[in-house]
Amino acid sequence: MHRLAVLFCLGGLAAPAAADVFPFKTPSGNIQCYVGVGDSSDIDCTIWDRAGPPAAPKPASCRGPWGHRVQMAERGPVSLICGAPGPRNTAPGVEVAPYGQTGRWGGISCSSTPQGLDCRNGSGHGFRLSRASQQVW
Repeated sequence: MHRLAVLFCLGGLAAPAAADVFPFKTPSGNIQCYVGVGDSSDIDCTIWDRAGPPAAPKPASCRGPWGHRVQMAERGPVSLICGAPGPRNTAPGVEVAPYGQTGRWGGISCSSTPQGLDCRNGSGHGFRLSRASQQVW
């Protein structure tokens, strides 16, 4: 079993010694995230296929696509990233986050459900990504 699967299934009980990055995706493959763990944790998620308006209005400074990528640290607000989603990581090491499971990495937790991916941090900020809608708080 890969380390991310252990972290996801066991709620992050394993503590890495140095900064590591773990990719995971939802069972549909529409959402993929990279979790960085070490002295502090962060997460960067991309949703490829989405409907409806983005989670926040597109800023004037963004000249590219908007609403496909979010970043969050274990404390502080969520950031939406300007630009097109990159290619999907189809490498065999990308773990699938099973529906009904919650992963915890430092101050970040994410729950995978058939309705989407919900992630929160220790300061109460978070995001929800699904094909139907996207939200940040």
